[in-house]
Amino acid sequence: MAGGWSRDGAVNEQIEASINDELARLKARRGPSGESRTHCAECDEPIPEARRAAIPGVKLCIDCQSERDGRAAPRGGINRRGSKDSQLK
Repeated sequence: MAGGWSRDGAVNEQIEASINDELARLKARRGPSGESRTHCAECDEPIPEARRAAIPGVKLCIDCQSERDGRAAPRGGINRRGSKDSQLK
């Protein structure tokens, strides 16, 4: 497929890269796995047994996890969709 200044297959590579980025982001959000810690990884406070039983692989206490959940996660600012605005810049 002709793409103007882009080489053949560039559009498909952009689509694949976008899909792979989103899959990596979703895998990172999946949550903890493995063995739970007995003490918080950030503040070293004990993690209650009920929390460790409810969430396998938990690494943070409730307070530290609440603080982390309140922060906005940075997202990539790359526009791979090739909109007209991005092509004009």
